[in-house]
Amino acid sequence: MEYSIFIDGEAGTTGLQIRERLESREEIRLIQVDPARRKDADARREAFAEADLAILCLPDEAAREAVELARGLDVRLIDASTAHRVDERWTFGFPELAADQRDRIASARLVSNPGCYSTGAIAMIAPLIAAGLVDEDEYLAINAVSGYSGGGKALIAEYEDGGAPDHFVYGLNQRHKHIPEIMVHTGLRVQPIFAPSVGNFAQGMAVQLPLHLDEQRTTAALFEALADHYAGQQFVEVVEAGEIGARIVPTDLNGTNMMRISVHGDDDNGCATVVAVLDNLGKGASGAAVQNLNIMLDLDEEAGL
Repeated sequence: MEYSIFIDGEAGTTGLQIRERLESREEIRLIQVDPARRKDADARREAFAEADLAILCLPDEAAREAVELARGLDVRLIDASTAHRVDERWTFGFPELAADQRDRIASARLVSNPGCYSTGAIAMIAPLIAAGLVDEDEYLAINAVSGYSGGGKALIAEYEDGGAPDHFVYGLNQRHKHIPEIMVHTGLRVQPIFAPSVGNFAQGMAVQLPLHLDEQRTTAALFEALADHYAGQQFVEVVEAGEIGARIVPTDLNGTNMMRISVHGDDDNGCATVVAVLDNLGKGASGAAVQNLNIMLDLDEEAGL
């Protein structure tokens, strides 16, 4: 069976990578709007009407407008923007989040793609809360570094033109757009302190969760809880710290839909760091969207990934 797919916003970074992952697949037919009419509401509504599923790769407000444009049509939607990630009417598109999450995505009409930073943060925190190793009211800090492609066309141009610094920290007002989804989809009741940063590399990401240890929360207990949660998953792996070494490289999983989680620390001094590495444009964006598409259309979940 062939499925018709419309990528609304395919000229953007995420849209282009989704297109690359789909265009050679025999079971997928991509619907395109004439570039001269890509902002024409009538042309876009026609594309939505023709599609079995549409992926929104748009800024938040434009994504909300696209949802209205598709209202009343028989088309399923994946939204890659921030606009609907905490909306209860939308299913959160992180299949590995819970035992029933993949089934919820499979039957959903509306799926919100997770953010890149939040994918790493939620992947670490949610299972640890479920295992009783992190409290919902605990004061947490999350540190992260991403490649500059996560900042969109303007930041990409700044780096490619040589005008950007090698590294910078931002989001210091603690109002980063990923914080609400981290809280909602982990169950945290206290806002974590989030310190994101950008490095002088195009793709790749490392998200870090520092934790104090005690008699119950040991490095072994953290590892076991995470390994149990993700046992059998195709795209999330939990590995021993010794397999990685002393350096975490954010670009290690570039070009894949994988996320690798590891636990590092010393029970004797009571300090640990849980780390998630992923491609911010793979499992953190376009790869996740294609994985969700495969689940929603009952296709091979690894196809295109």
